[in-house]
Amino acid sequence: MSVYPKDGERIETLLRNANTALYRAKEEGKDNCQIYTPEMSTEAEKKVILENSFRRALKRKEFVVYYQPQVDLESGQIVGMEALVRWQNPEFGLVPPMDFIPIAERTGLIVPMGEWVLEQACAQAKAWQESGHPRICVAVNLSARQFQQQDLVRTIARILKEARLDPECLELEITESYAMQNADFTISVLRDLKQMGVRVSIDDFGTGYSSLSYLKQFPIDTLKIDRSFVRDLSAATNDAAIADAVIALAHGLKLLVVAEGVETREQLAILKKHRCDRMQGFLFSPPVPADKFEQMLRERRTL
Repeated sequence: MSVYPKDGERIETLLRNANTALYRAKEEGKDNCQIYTPEMSTEAEKKVILENSFRRALKRKEFVVYYQPQVDLESGQIVGMEALVRWQNPEFGLVPPMDFIPIAERTGLIVPMGEWVLEQACAQAKAWQESGHPRICVAVNLSARQFQQQDLVRTIARILKEARLDPECLELEITESYAMQNADFTISVLRDLKQMGVRVSIDDFGTGYSSLSYLKQFPIDTLKIDRSFVRDLSAATNDAAIADAVIALAHGLKLLVVAEGVETREQLAILKKHRCDRMQGFLFSPPVPADKFEQMLRERRTL
């Protein structure tokens, strides 16, 4: 809603501002009321500018891939990495993913952007192997829209062939929530990927509504414990019990377990106690550009 005369004296102005408030209500999950404020127009204008800039960003090659190490908790060594896209915009600087991923999803540009990230990550992993660095797996997130593409398996095969990367050196991450949206379709696609030799992980595990009967049918290799459970591991909460249960479940299904968002030594100690396999998080390293990640490989940095 907008209010006369504070939000406008003309019908056209009141309607436009009420419509701006409507979009804010939709962003807040619908089924709520938002009263217009001038800040909403400022944010809306910024979003329009950002969306227009985003549409040009792929052509201008403004995206870069950062890499966050995955560390083995027993040896302390880097055993994998997650490829994460960043947008280096000449006007806004480094744009946070939370600001541009929703735009990518909404416009459908998440598909070509996601394909580009896969190409870059596979080529980079191969380049590091050829430079004599350890043969480690690179994990790449697949969006829901990417996962639903009919030519996904062919696209993955083409990218691996062009990069000359062994399929077992690529891990594709899908979130628990959209894996369960159409479980039968998910199983079919995952089986095709597994036949190719690609590894698969379920990301943000514990935040969705997995059916265990389906989970045991998913041909996957890894469960990733969501950072929301890791954050309060050291506090007097039930999160440690949940993490322990996820780890036990994964090991019972012969899956690896990776804890995301590990930031403190106390969290690390608890995860080790519960026999978690791997971690990634700011305690070891935030996502970094390729040159800084390569430096960690050269230095053989350990936890």
